[in-house]
Amino acid sequence: MYAYNELLFPPDTIPLLRQTRGEEWRALVDRVTSLADDDPESMAFSLLMVRLNCCMACETDSYRAMRGCTSCARQTLHRFKGSDADLLERYEEALMDLREYLEPRPESARSPVKVSARAA
Repeated sequence: MYAYNELLFPPDTIPLLRQTRGEEWRALVDRVTSLADDDPESMAFSLLMVRLNCCMACETDSYRAMRGCTSCARQTLHRFKGSDADLLERYEEALMDLREYLEPRPESARSPVKVSARAA
């Protein structure tokens, strides 16, 4: 009844998107496919697709979810009005956002809740 889908865009779907766009897109898919799933470039590609597909708003009983992540992603890429260069620019933005998120932060910046000496 339900197609294979995940909570967010699954990295194993990436190679299945190779033929959806032009040469620049295929080159990006080929590069990212050769990387481990936890590589920042691979995660950035997933983040790009999460943003394009609106995965955060996907519900398990929605039509999109019932069709599966691969079908949803292919349809999104076919309907995307921009060029491959636009997609690559969005990928670079996702990569920058991810690298910024993964950047080590001082201990004081990690914990927004401070406990006073009295409360402890």
